[in-house]
Amino acid sequence: MTREKSDLSRAFSEDGARKTHVGGQALLEGIMMRGKYNWSVAVREPSGAVYTEEHDLASGKEKNGWLYWPLVRGCRALVESLVLGFKALEIATLHAYAEEDEGEEKAEEKPVSGASGEAACEQGPEHEAAREQPKRQESDPEFSWKDDFGRPDTVIEALGAQSSLEVVGEAEGDVPEPVANSKDARNIPSAKEPESEFGKKEMAISMVCGLALGIVLFIVAPAFITNLIVGEYDGNTLLWNIVDGVLRVAVFVFYIWLIGRMSEIKRMFGYHGAEHKTIHCYEHGLPLTPENARSFPRLHVRCGTAFLIMVMIIAIFVYTVVPLNALIAAWGVPDGAPKLALVILSRIVLMPVIAGVSYEITVRWAGSHPDNPLVKVVLWPGMQMQYLTTNEPDDGMLECAIAAMKLVLDREEAEAEQTARVEQATRATQAKQAAQTA
Repeated sequence: MTREKSDLSRAFSEDGARKTHVGGQALLEGIMMRGKYNWSVAVREPSGAVYTEEHDLASGKEKNGWLYWPLVRGCRALVESLVLGFKALEIATLHAYAEEDEGEEKAEEKPVSGASGEAACEQGPEHEAAREQPKRQESDPEFSWKDDFGRPDTVIEALGAQSSLEVVGEAEGDVPEPVANSKDARNIPSAKEPESEFGKKEMAISMVCGLALGIVLFIVAPAFITNLIVGEYDGNTLLWNIVDGVLRVAVFVFYIWLIGRMSEIKRMFGYHGAEHKTIHCYEHGLPLTPENARSFPRLHVRCGTAFLIMVMIIAIFVYTVVPLNALIAAWGVPDGAPKLALVILSRIVLMPVIAGVSYEITVRWAGSHPDNPLVKVVLWPGMQMQYLTTNEPDDGMLECAIAAMKLVLDREEAEAEQTARVEQATRATQAKQAAQTA
């Protein structure tokens, strides 16, 4: 009797031939997908319907080309992911916990799934017509400390529920500006709408608080404990950094495991698995249906979880080679709290460097050399973490992932068609001019 393969071995051995740049993130009762030109959100409302919303993405490479330099682009990608993640979480929270009567009204306006879930799966004409008119957020979301801070789901966006799936061989940021006007061509909400739409001031506060919590949990606490175990930093720097790194990984894994016991986060991890299965389905060239997506593993080799683990591993090496002891000696920093504070400050300052190096390894190099045996070694820790950050999804979760994915793919198809028409018109004009001058 043949032994069934694990999701880990399947993720490595059954990686689809069609590599995609589309990446996603698990939300509260929903999924966010990001493509070249837009990002979309699909959220399961209390009524059972699927609310969808999409926004433009605009490349800033022409104005800020330095943000796409090696090492720097990793920091930019991380910040962009955080910002989009918080926006998507805001949308998801607004609709996942909407009042029942409001959900029923939205279900009548746009019956993507829920009671008509089977129709959505079959991609019938009515479903296609409804999906072509994604909803827009009509009013400013009301900021809530209960919903936006103090909840693990606002922190988990940067700590495991997010995936960053980069296209192999395509330089990030080398994406042309959209040639089709989203509002005129497809009634897609513009990314340049008034800033108040997402409550950016409140969102910034929530992000800062979330980052502060992350710094305390994954930098300050491990450093403090390490100082108690090993002693002063300059006493045995190598051992200090190793113990600190091990503690940091242990805290991270324990944190993910602990919040994974919560019912809401369990479902979020299910949506994470749905996102991976949908990406697998697309990369294998199959029609995007729950039935097809269900058969694939819930792990994915290009998940952003590998990046997070790589950050913690690279940090050990970076902290070890930085000549912090020389600064301590030169400045005459006394033992105890002052020296520990300097060590913690140096770790915070070096975070962009570590993120940049980790991005180049896990996204640029590993993504461009998927068949290299060393890639499997590099990605193995992150793949193991996906066992904690993903759960097997139900068909309703797969429907959400597919709805969000289709909005991104439809936009890219429309942009490709528009680009082809522009190029054809340009060639026709050039041919006409050549004929007139002949």
